[in-house]
Amino acid sequence: MNEQLSISIPGDLLPSDGRFGSGPSRVAPDAVRALADTGTSFLGTSHRRPTVQSVVGRIREGLSALYDLPDGYEVVLGVGGATAFWDAAAFSLIEKRSAHFACGEFSSKFAAAAGRAPHLDEPVIIEAPPGSAPEPRAVEGTDASAFIHNETSTGVLAGFRRFGEELVLVDGTSAAGAIAVDASEFDAYYFSPQKALGSEGGLWIALMSPEATERAERLEATRRVPRFLSIATAIDNSRLHQTYNTPALATLWFLSARIDALASDGGLPTAQSVSEASSRHCYLWAEASAFAAPFVAEDRFRSPTVVTVDIDDEIAASEVSRHLRENGIVDIDGYRKLGRNQLRIATFPTIPTADVEALTACIDFVVGAIAP
Repeated sequence: MNEQLSISIPGDLLPSDGRFGSGPSRVAPDAVRALADTGTSFLGTSHRRPTVQSVVGRIREGLSALYDLPDGYEVVLGVGGATAFWDAAAFSLIEKRSAHFACGEFSSKFAAAAGRAPHLDEPVIIEAPPGSAPEPRAVEGTDASAFIHNETSTGVLAGFRRFGEELVLVDGTSAAGAIAVDASEFDAYYFSPQKALGSEGGLWIALMSPEATERAERLEATRRVPRFLSIATAIDNSRLHQTYNTPALATLWFLSARIDALASDGGLPTAQSVSEASSRHCYLWAEASAFAAPFVAEDRFRSPTVVTVDIDDEIAASEVSRHLRENGIVDIDGYRKLGRNQLRIATFPTIPTADVEALTACIDFVVGAIAP
């Protein structure tokens, strides 16, 4: 194959917006313009003043309504993203030993964080190979079970459930804002807003049960916890509609705008229907393709928000991605550590299904031009 080949995709095939990344994801241009229209009244102001606190308040109220949180559940915010939350949970939510249901890069990283914590016993890790997910089960001798709702690295939708008195901690990063959940089945459903919620990064949000907030406050009364990683501190500040550390105000703005849009458009059921329609198109396209196939074989494990597609070895997925990028279609490369000849396509509800259909047509066009 000729690496110097230049391919021009016809304009009538191109999507309206070429961003299909699994994170950071599309930020709505309308939200960007609305932020710009605030001029000097929002950016550059203190996060401990009403101008910003009102936005945080709307985020907390909006998420509570969106997820129909039971009485006593709280929306808690902290700076640092889900990576910081893993270390925070190791200090504040795991008492002695945790069980981790791992099926890819991100679910494994939380297990590794718990394993490095010197005050905790070695975690129990229940693994499934990439492309599938472990079945939830009770694990004796543990006080917290860690699941992932949607594994962004592999495009796997994973299950979770409660079995006893353990805290149920669920990573919802690429599912939040797109897939409905039952709040009674978790104690902390945590996520970053730069994926299905169409915001920027640098923030973690957790929907927390009374049992989770009580444990954080109890454990931190007896442990030395760095203030940046203190969930109890995050709870106290969130109740004041602020974060302990200074957040990126644009992240808060875009997140609030997306939550408002979800509320006016029908909530999680409507958002989920968009993702399901887009991902269904991708899976059917890949199944019918002469050069592509869905990486996730079983329907029950197929994510509605992140679709992974294997490409025949005769065609380099990286070359397909390069040609698409030259035509303004970006960020559909496979997850690097998975090491497969693969494309990864975000089908978040912020991406219209028509754009996803245009993307697959563009992939077909490029492969038709470069295939041996």
